[in-house]
Amino acid sequence: MVGMRSSQRLFRRCLHLGHRRRFRFATKLIDYIRYARFCVVSLAYNSFTNSDVVIESLFEPVYWLVDHVTRWFGIVFVALVIVLTSSIVLIVYICVLPLIIQTYSTAWIYWHVSYGHWNLIMIVFHYYKATTTPPGHPSQMETDIPSVSICRKCIAHKPARTHHCSICSRCVLKMDHHCPWLNNCVGHYNHRYFFSFCLFMTMGCIYCSISSRVMFREAYSAIETYNETPPPTFTFRERLFHKCIIYLWVLCSSVALALGALTLWHAMLISRGETSIERHINKKERKRQQLIGKVFYNPYSYGRCGNWKVFFGVERKLHWLTRVALPSSHLPFGKGLTWNAPPWILNQQPCVLDI
Repeated sequence: MVGMRSSQRLFRRCLHLGHRRRFRFATKLIDYIRYARFCVVSLAYNSFTNSDVVIESLFEPVYWLVDHVTRWFGIVFVALVIVLTSSIVLIVYICVLPLIIQTYSTAWIYWHVSYGHWNLIMIVFHYYKATTTPPGHPSQMETDIPSVSICRKCIAHKPARTHHCSICSRCVLKMDHHCPWLNNCVGHYNHRYFFSFCLFMTMGCIYCSISSRVMFREAYSAIETYNETPPPTFTFRERLFHKCIIYLWVLCSSVALALGALTLWHAMLISRGETSIERHINKKERKRQQLIGKVFYNPYSYGRCGNWKVFFGVERKLHWLTRVALPSSHLPFGKGLTWNAPPWILNQQPCVLDI
């Protein structure tokens, strides 16, 4: 009996000793893991690091791929715009315009010819200027630039409303976005050209869709009869005409819807005195101000009417004709470094849009 109790005590001691050894091993393993983590963190510690920085670092390879693909495909997108626009113009001259001349009265013919060519000139002019005009960059040589921060990519002064474009690898003054269809950034010096191109291209597509709607219905009805028995006696030229009209109407209608929505979006931003990037920044700032019981005011907004005047560079009423409705290469107000209100905005009368 005594021997049995002794053996039980010995067994319990061994079991307890084994448990303590296993516990020590787990404790040492946890200590080693913590020590290794401490070594890694101590080598790459940054007091400004947060979850956003970590996520951005993890997605950096994806950003790199998108940036480089967009950079190289920008030329392809520009060529695609030129080819598609040229094809529509060619179809209008060959198919639509002759039918307009045969159908409409002299007054309507003059109107179609005048409006069509004016719209085409405005599209070509603003697209050329939007693609070839640099958006504006902070000078790397000047040291007295009024800046609000330092760009962590360029390690240089960054003025207000300036942002770094990862595709162009440069800071852009009043950057709105990088447009692959222009193969260029949209910024301070070419923002007006970009919006005007979108506006006049939308107007041109709507004009082509409305002008060819009757021919589209006739061509669509004719194509539906191709598989009938006996087959219709359409010549090759007539079949090609039907397909060209279908192509013109579908392409122009699709572009009018998509580009029209984009144009309305940018018109709303211009009315508020914001860019696409500032839209997100101001949205967060507006929520932050609401939490502390304050109201956020956009420091770059001069009222709806004033914002449009500054955007188009309109100083007098005549400028709505010479600088907006006609091709104009005038520079925007200021150099994109400071954003004080222009004199003609400070002295302007109340506008209907501001009510």
